[in-house]
Amino acid sequence: MCIRDRDTIAAISTPLGEGGIGIVRLSGAEARPIAETIFQGKLSNRRLSYGHIIDPDSSEVVDEVLVSYMPAPHTYTREDVVEINCHGGPLPLQRILQLALRCGARLANPGEFTLRAFLNGRIDLAQAESVLDIVTARTQASLRLAVQGLRGGLSGAVKSLRSELMSTLAYLTARIDFPEDEVEPQDVVQSLSESLARLRGLIATADSGIVYRQGVRTAIVGRPNVGKSSLLNRLLRQDRSIVTPIPGTTRDTVEEVVNLRGVPFLLVDTAGIIHSKDVVESLGVERSRRAVEQADLVLLVLDISEPLSDADRDIIALIGDRPALVAANKSDLRQEAQIDGLPWEVVRTSALTGDGLSELEARMVNLALGGDVVTCDALMVANPRHKAALERAEKSLVQALDGVASGLPDDFITIDLTAALNCLGEITGETVHEELLEAIFSNFCVGK
Repeated sequence: MCIRDRDTIAAISTPLGEGGIGIVRLSGAEARPIAETIFQGKLSNRRLSYGHIIDPDSSEVVDEVLVSYMPAPHTYTREDVVEINCHGGPLPLQRILQLALRCGARLANPGEFTLRAFLNGRIDLAQAESVLDIVTARTQASLRLAVQGLRGGLSGAVKSLRSELMSTLAYLTARIDFPEDEVEPQDVVQSLSESLARLRGLIATADSGIVYRQGVRTAIVGRPNVGKSSLLNRLLRQDRSIVTPIPGTTRDTVEEVVNLRGVPFLLVDTAGIIHSKDVVESLGVERSRRAVEQADLVLLVLDISEPLSDADRDIIALIGDRPALVAANKSDLRQEAQIDGLPWEVVRTSALTGDGLSELEARMVNLALGGDVVTCDALMVANPRHKAALERAEKSLVQALDGVASGLPDDFITIDLTAALNCLGEITGETVHEELLEAIFSNFCVGK
């Protein structure tokens, strides 16, 4: 992806497949001329124009469409933009896109429309990343966080911090450059301490924010026939996994997303973990082991109507020190298992009756958020990249304060301050390199 490339770009901006409407989007200086070459109708500024897309070589009518033309700079990319609204089948969309490319457009790279919006100053980098978060949001809470980011919530806080640090840096630079002149004194320690406190306040929200944004990968594990699939179906409020009295019904992992109090949980129902000579069953067990290794949270299901078995103990050992929660299932039956002394919280549940389900959900959310259940209306850092940049800025500010306390010359303090400013600039895009932009926008879909 070349960020200096200013070709007119085109892409399908709606999901592929059959639908009522599909959109082909063009952006760039040649967007209107290209559209006029293939559109039989009259384009009007910022109005939908009715007509037909035709093949200019054969005069064949490709589709009946509505076309909007939006001149720069008041567009998503701050370039001329044309959007062709056609019927939402794969064939008309591809035909129209190919005609646009044949007439001079270039196929857009992933996220290139949003990249141009950033490069042209309509949004900053944190806002651009929020566009993708809106597209991929799985719950109302994660959607609110993404919209908050797009509206500039985090950007405003970061820019305010940068402004404070820039003021302190300017003061120190003046003392270095004009040692003989009288520079009005400032309390550097106080200003840096206040900035550090605000920075740490943002960092403190990051773990919860990232959970709301990314969700929690949760492996449901246990030996065969303890009720893992039944519990999954209860959490999903639908029959997703096959449930039978026959042990070993689940032979592969089954994944589904559920919204628990605003937090998206990717539930992974696994095959019962046992030693088996059956080839297919063994493959399923191995996938279950990998699911445990990759999980953010493990939900261990035990059948408390039976004494703990060697298989149960093997699974407990497999979980090790990973974050986990125990669902002591079949609580509607007489308890036989001794579950005291397990290193994790235990919730008694019955997948048959639904007893304990509400408490289990609450404990899962509480554990995922580290006990800090917060409102998503508050400003939160929800992107791991942003958290890492803030933590690097924090480290530089601490070093700057230590330098002041140690009596180091102003030159050394400005080095740490500049490093902190650069870290904050990585969030909003003031200090960013092309490789980072490529890494960020490669996660976008083509057409966004």
